[in-house]
Amino acid sequence: MTDFARRVERGWYQGSPWLTPLRPLGWLVGRVAGRRLAAFRRQRTAPPVPVLVVGNITVGGTGKTPLVVALAQRASERGLSVVVISRGYGGKAGRYPMTVTPSSDPAVVGDEPLLIVRRAGVPVVLDPRRDRALSYVTRELAPDLVISDDGLQHYALPRSAEIVVIDARRGLGNGRCLPAGPLRESADRLDQVDFLVANGGVWPGAVTMHLKPGKLTRLNDGLTLDGEAFRERFGAVHGVAGIGHPERFFHSLAVLGLAVTPHAFADHHAFKPEDLAFADGRPVVMTEKDAVKCQGFDNSRLWMLPVRAALPDTVLDAMIDRALNPDPALLKTAPASVEKASVEKERE
Repeated sequence: MTDFARRVERGWYQGSPWLTPLRPLGWLVGRVAGRRLAAFRRQRTAPPVPVLVVGNITVGGTGKTPLVVALAQRASERGLSVVVISRGYGGKAGRYPMTVTPSSDPAVVGDEPLLIVRRAGVPVVLDPRRDRALSYVTRELAPDLVISDDGLQHYALPRSAEIVVIDARRGLGNGRCLPAGPLRESADRLDQVDFLVANGGVWPGAVTMHLKPGKLTRLNDGLTLDGEAFRERFGAVHGVAGIGHPERFFHSLAVLGLAVTPHAFADHHAFKPEDLAFADGRPVVMTEKDAVKCQGFDNSRLWMLPVRAALPDTVLDAMIDRALNPDPALLKTAPASVEKASVEKERE
């Protein structure tokens, strides 16, 4: 993230007056987003299989990926076949749709899809056009449930239910749309989703989710230590985070009692060994999302701190059940012309 981008982001959340000239543009973005949503609502159709969208309305990370993993794991525990679809942000795949495997190159598929497939153990399919990804997985994999990692504003994607995750500590900033504020669409959108999840605190009408740290794991040999053992052995560390809100990760390390020297990188940063070559010999602790890109580095000082989304199974079940049994009044059947075209395509 450039210094200017950091200044803009701080302005969104600190109410900086120098952003005032951008308000007309923010109003315009909000109007366009509202019209797109209204058109989607008018033409909303039932997806071919249940689709659960997990997204946000702000720029930057809010904790969607751990929730996607938790939902996929819970649905699998219930005996459902699950597929996750994703844009694959940060990847450079040459063709789509693309199926991610645990051995995929993160430079090709992106960090978050690789993390999901390794943690959740379910198929992950990438395509910037999530509607095309949905058609592919419906035809080739016939899942019981599709979970879309992000894609809330991708209105070409039909969906059965929507979940929005917000960062409870940062909230919605100044409440304005881009570029005057951090919102992708108006805050009124929160009143129209099926579930609202507040990561790390309380928010009106939201379910609270906390990210619980696991054992610290050394990248080169898989050695694990709990927080207390790690603190007694090392004490002071370099904290590295290439995520949307790196301060949240640095806070997690501090809560473990570690003295942290923070190093924030841009979201989805493509790490190189020299980025992590700090001279003092202290361990380098990074997020699990960053670790998938650094696994092959020849550096015994690299550790990762995995986190999991802490939510009751009853809440996860309610989210899954809403997707499996959506309100039929909100969904229209596909127009006859679409059904006819689909049948003719099958015959071809």
